[in-house]
Order: sequence, then C-alpha cells, then structure tokens
Amino acid sequence: MRYEAVIGLEVHAQLLTRTKAFCGCSTAYGAPPNTQVCPVCLGLPGALPVLNGEAVRLAVRTALALSCGIRPASRFARKNYFYPDLPKGYQISQFDEPFSDRGELEIEVGGVKKTVGITRVHMEEDAGKSHHSAPHSVVDLNRSGVPLVEIVGEPDLRSGAEAAEYLRTLREILVFIGVNDGNLEEGSFRCDANVSIRPVGETRLGTRVELKNINSFRFVEKAIAHEIVRQAEVLDAGGRIVQETRGWDEDTGTTFSMRSKEEAQDYRYFPDPDLPPLRLDDAFVAEVRGLMPELPEAKRRRFTGEMGLTPYAAQVLTVHPGVAAFFEEAAKRHAGAGHGPAGATSNATKVANFIQSEILGDVQTHGLDAKIPVSADQVAALLGLVDGGTISGKQAKEVYAAIAGTAEAPAAVVARLGMQQVSDAGAIESLCKRLIEQHPKQADQLRAGKVSLTGFFVGLAMKETKGSANPQLVNEALKKLLGPG
Repeated sequence: MRYEAVIGLEVHAQLLTRTKAFCGCSTAYGAPPNTQVCPVCLGLPGALPVLNGEAVRLAVRTALALSCGIRPASRFARKNYFYPDLPKGYQISQFDEPFSDRGELEIEVGGVKKTVGITRVHMEEDAGKSHHSAPHSVVDLNRSGVPLVEIVGEPDLRSGAEAAEYLRTLREILVFIGVNDGNLEEGSFRCDANVSIRPVGETRLGTRVELKNINSFRFVEKAIAHEIVRQAEVLDAGGRIVQETRGWDEDTGTTFSMRSKEEAQDYRYFPDPDLPPLRLDDAFVAEVRGLMPELPEAKRRRFTGEMGLTPYAAQVLTVHPGVAAFFEEAAKRHAGAGHGPAGATSNATKVANFIQSEILGDVQTHGLDAKIPVSADQVAALLGLVDGGTISGKQAKEVYAAIAGTAEAPAAVVARLGMQQVSDAGAIESLCKRLIEQHPKQADQLRAGKVSLTGFFVGLAMKETKGSANPQLVNEALKKLLGPG
C-alpha cells in the first residue's frame, strides 16, 4: 500500500536576552551548574514573576518575521507536570490565548517552493536540564526560566527533506533578525517532530509519533525518513502504530522507543494568577516592525538585483549575518574609495569573489558572532591596489595572507615585500618576445587562431615575474605580437 507522510514540527528557540523571562538571573551559557538561579526561577514560596520586556519584543519580532497576526491581548498559563528539571512543578507558557497565530514560512526543496503554515508563535520559559550518567542523574537549573518562543508548525510537511529545509530556513531567519543564536549543540534551537502516515488519498490523520532529542538537521531528515519506513512496515504487517515518543540512534540509523503516549498527558493548564494579561497595542507592534532587520531572502534578492551578484554568490555570502554585513561594508568602502560608483555591480562582484575565494575559509562563526581575519577597510584597500595596477590578482592573495589577523595596511605590505607590479609595457613586450621564441609551436597555434593558448603564455609570464607582471599588459603584448590573443 502507498502511504503519505504527515509531519509537523514544534520548534523551541531561546530568545537572546541577558536575563531570564521572569527574573533577573543571567541567561549566559556555560556557567557552573545551579549558579544562575534565584527564588523566582526556582519557584520558592512568595517569589513573584515579572515579565521581561525585551523578551516580548524579540518574540513579537519573531512572529512578524513569520507573517503571523499579533493579538492585542494574550495570557500566560501554568502548564502543570512533574519532571525533575521543572523546579516549580509547572512551566509558565501560553496555551489557548497565545500572542500570535496564523503565519507561514516558504521553503524550497529540489527547486520546488512550498508554503508551510505556522499555527502560532507563543512565549514560554525553558525548563532545566537533566544529565544522566549511570547510576546517577543530576539536574542543572541554570536554564530554567530562560525565555523561549515555541513555533508550532502546521502538519504540511511530507518528507524528512522538507522538514530539514524548514528547520534550516527558520533557523536562518531567527539568526538574521537577532532573536536566537541558532546553536543546536547547546540546545538554544531545538525541535520535536510529529510524524504519522496515512494511505494516499486519505484525509484523516494517522497515529502520531513524536521524535525528540535530535540535534542536527541531517539527523532530523534521516530520523523522519526512517520513521516513515518503520511505520509503513508496521502497517503492512497488520500491526498498529503506537502513540509514543521516540529518539534517534545515529549509530544504528534507527529510531527507538523512549516512552508511551497512549494516554494523552493532562497538563492541567490554567491562567497564571501572578501574571496579568499581556497587552500589545498597535504602536508597540508598529515600533517592533519598524526596527525589523532585513530578512535573509530579501537580502539575497537585493544582492542579485541591485549589486549584480549571482544567486550562488548571494547564497554563500548570506550564510551568516556577520559575513553578509562584512561583504556589504567592504563593497561600500571599495566603491567609496574611488574604485567605481557606489553600488556598482562590477565592484560588488570583485569584492564578493575575493571574499568567497580567499576569506570565507578563514572565517569562524559561533552564534551571532563572526570572527573575520581582516577588516572591510583592508579588503577595500587591497582590491584598490589591484584595480590601480599596483599589484596583480595573484599578488593580492599573498598580501591577504600577510595582513590576515593584523591591522597592517595592504600598501605597507606591498612596499615591505617589494611586490610592485611590473607595468612597464616595453619590459613586458620584451618578456613576451622571449617566451614566444622559447615556445614556437604554441606561438604558431595562437597565430592560427587557437586563442586558448593566450592563457598558456600569460601563465608563463606570471611565472617568470613571480606574479608581478600586469596581466592586462601581457595580453596586449601577446595580441600585438601574435594577433588573435
């Protein structure tokens, strides 16, 4: 029997605030266990929560980026359940009255675009973290109370590949708008995948299985693909799907049962009596919207449409917001230094090509931080030396290697290393005559119209001069001496 998969994702993303959702404790990652806690996030008697205003701003920014509607009034609720890493015995969340709903996210898989619905974005606080090392389990409550948004997607996904791309696209948006650092390894961006299958043509949903604790997009794709096959095999064998929570074992390439969910968990939600309704007026929403950073897809369209980059280059240079900002600043400074009109596509392309070929491999990113070994000023100055004929493109690579990790000006390196480009037309013509005499067979072929051999002679000239010959003058001399080149 042919089956159709139905997949919905629930994504939890920590908001980049300095303090927790309802108290003043730090949210910094990596502190010694249980040192960033207080009576409020521990739920001690008499401690009252106070909502973090910056968390609200970042949550609203998230919802707007996903085209959600913003409700003027919403309410926090207590989600009651017992777990060792939940110190209060309940989690402050939003249930039937979230602050936003009805959004969407566009993804592209295999060249096909698809719009995936967003049921809602709501705010809640994170739980602590349990650490298991047999025979003991310990709890670190530093994470308890860190502000989250939960992004609940509609069951519109149909494959592991679509789910992985949904997560990549969502993570990219959250990072570019500055609300989340996208760190799967540290757990600041994580998801639960709800997977079911049904016969093709059926409209009723099948029994849902929840996949948890998967910490990479590749593993999400593989786990969902395996789970679809597993469920199909169970049904084909005459069995039934058990509603449960399953994990992913990368070593075996299989999912495994963690706990049964045959009986729906009753969380006993009720309005939090310590928190008043959250009211978001039009002026507040307009203010947040007005400060919205450029979304990554819009940035790529601008890079291709206004700056003349190829779609591939635009994609590469928007791999991280720090890289995109660095490219734009370098292109602006390169144009502003008199190497062409501001925004000229040729100048932007030169900068983009140099960043891609020479710099990106040395860039280190972590969260929203990008460690780039040179400044935008250095890149603009270096490419200016190439534009002015002072050094060749090959020499520019050597200069980059010398200035990387330093504040030294490219011109100073060129002077110190004696890298002045040979631009004496007479000297270059003499060199080309000698090379032609040394390689008569190739010279005759070039005269006969085999223009690809121009590169052969240019390469020889660059080798002879250790990269200091002006390539344009070499080409002109070859054309003068041999014709077609």
